[in-house]
Amino acid sequence: MDRVRLHIKGLSYSQTQSGAYALVLGEENGERRLPIIIGGFEAQSIAIALEKGVNPPRPLTHDLFKNFADVFQIKLKEVIIHKLQDGVFFSILVCENNGQEQVLDARTSDAVALAIRFDCPVFTYKDILDKAGIILKEGQGTGKAPSAPKSTIQTEEAAAETTPAPKSTSDLKSKNSDQLHKMMDEAVNNEDYELAARIRDEIDRRSAN
Repeated sequence: MDRVRLHIKGLSYSQTQSGAYALVLGEENGERRLPIIIGGFEAQSIAIALEKGVNPPRPLTHDLFKNFADVFQIKLKEVIIHKLQDGVFFSILVCENNGQEQVLDARTSDAVALAIRFDCPVFTYKDILDKAGIILKEGQGTGKAPSAPKSTIQTEEAAAETTPAPKSTSDLKSKNSDQLHKMMDEAVNNEDYELAARIRDEIDRRSAN
């Protein structure tokens, strides 16, 4: 299968799920975005790793994993987001120790947090990006490969300036296809990738029926 390298574009606070964030990954040399909903702890761990020079007084869980791997000479070679099922992304860690390669299952949020610490690439497959990627309109992105961007965590005050999101999935179910696609465009324009991901899942659900 064709693989596509992804880069972290940032984190945005969820307007609909308390304590949740949207991790936004962008394809290399392209304008599509892959939003993934993650928890607050994982978002904090990713944000700290992205902010170079910020070191917590005690190692976080992902830092401990990195320290453990370094001591026992385990290298994380790459992360692959290899499956999308029922709106959930599945990832694997491709590791190497003493010349032997091992593959471990991992949550995508943990996999990305580790990828930053090991400075290793993150990939997905073209069919996953084709299905779940948010395509930006012309002029909305640079189309250039990002270089270690810093995280962007929106506050609730900043989020309030954007178009209000539907309160529940049932709100989306009440919309027709034209309305959903219009809402998708608005969400992408506002860089509300968490809402865009929910609309995308609803559109995909209808297409599968």
